[in-house]
This record gives sequence, C-alpha cells and structure tokens, in this order.
Amino acid sequence: MGGLRQKLRVSLSRRYHAFQLDRRLKQSLTLRELRQLKLSRNEQYFYCVYYFDHFLRQAIREHRRYFTQNRRGFGEDAFHAMWFLVFQEFKPKRALEIGVYRGQTVTLWKLLSRHFGFDCEVGCVSPCTPAGDSVSRYEEQIDYFEDVRKNHACFELSFPEFCRYFSTDPEAKTFISQRLWDVIYIDGNHDYEIAKADWALCSHALAPHGIIVLDDSALETEYQPPCFATAGHPGPSRVAREIDAREFEEIFSTGHNRVFQRIK
Repeated sequence: MGGLRQKLRVSLSRRYHAFQLDRRLKQSLTLRELRQLKLSRNEQYFYCVYYFDHFLRQAIREHRRYFTQNRRGFGEDAFHAMWFLVFQEFKPKRALEIGVYRGQTVTLWKLLSRHFGFDCEVGCVSPCTPAGDSVSRYEEQIDYFEDVRKNHACFELSFPEFCRYFSTDPEAKTFISQRLWDVIYIDGNHDYEIAKADWALCSHALAPHGIIVLDDSALETEYQPPCFATAGHPGPSRVAREIDAREFEEIFSTGHNRVFQRIK
C-alpha cells in the first residue's frame, strides 16, 4: 500500500511541476539554448523531467525503464535527458565514468553516441564489488562485473574498457591519466576526501573545454528537490563548492548532477 501511495505522489508531483513549467520551456531546446535562458536550478531540473516525458526518444526512455526494474540502477529520469543534451552538444570522443554500478550510464553513453552518429570510446573505473561509503550500501550477492557485461549484451553494445580498481589505486590513476577525456562522470565514493581526490585527478586528465559531471553535489545550493529527487550528499557538495571558478564554469545542472566545463 505504501508503494502505491508513493507512486501516486510522484505521478501527481510530476504533473504539477509540468503544469507549472514556463511555456517557453515546453519545447525541445538544446543545451546551448537552455544556457541562454539563464534558468534557475529548479527550472533546469524540471525542464529535463519534461524533456524525458515529452521529447526523449522512445529507445532512451525504454533504457531508463529497464534499469529501474529490479533496482538495476539508481539515478533519476531527468539524468537521461541531461546526458542526451550533453552528448548532443559536445559529441565526446572519449568518456569516463568513475564508479560503475551495473552499467546504466555507460550503456546510455553508447546508445547516445550511436543515436547521434559518432564514435565514443568509453572507459570505466570501478572495483565491481559491493564496497560502499558513509552514505551508500550495495547488494552483496551480485557479480557486478558480469552484470555490467550482461546489460551491455542486452542492448547489443560493445563492452567498454574497464579498470577494476578503486579510483585511488595506482592502477586506476594510471588508467585515468594516460589519455585526455572529453567527458568525465564522477560518481564513485561519496566521502569528501575521496571525491576531492577524484576531482583533482580527473580535472588534470580532462581535454581542453572538456566536461566533468559531479554527482550528488547540490546540497546548500538554491535547488529544492521534489519528492522524487534528492540534492545529493555532503562530500561531493563540498567538493563542488571548492571548485576554482577561474578554471571551471558550471554550465548546467540537473538536480544533484552538476555540469562543469574547463575554461582554462
């Protein structure tokens, strides 16, 4: 009964916010066009929710639904819209995820690069174990690496280049630093010291004008999440507050996912 109440609450909340959305946002816009509108964090988030419901390709929505089944993935619907806009705008040749759970993000990247007609070399850094942090716990019974492989096969996607180490291990540092990445998604350990080390390492391995998306990093911003979203965790949010604005510009945000671009 509680689950049905929550689903009804979420559905009503989404409809309410869609109704409240500014008329100028009820159309398919690019990331460049959205930036020109100088939207608030909440407007950016609810635009992405609306985009998911009304403009996102059916295959991409089905991908999200697949990963919401049986708790195959976390995140929010709006993030699929955010990645669609990012890949549409930047068409990254190399993309790296720090902290892979069961492959939702990296399979999405491959689907998006296929959709937009460009090649994207995808890299992953994750130990593929149930190791958590101060805010996250994972299932012990899953073979995470094989599950990522199975989920790639489900969508008929080639397997990415995998580094099965913690991001703080020497092998992972070498893997990250040996090339320049156009897009990096930091979604690993959420404790401040680790998230800070991930940012420092990844910011040095980023291509000129490249993008870093920092997960769970919108606490103490003006973003006010609806009942079906969160603002993130203290560690990554503190890292985001400490980013040098002379080197990185925040160009977009979707809830607790914040998009930073190298400007120096």
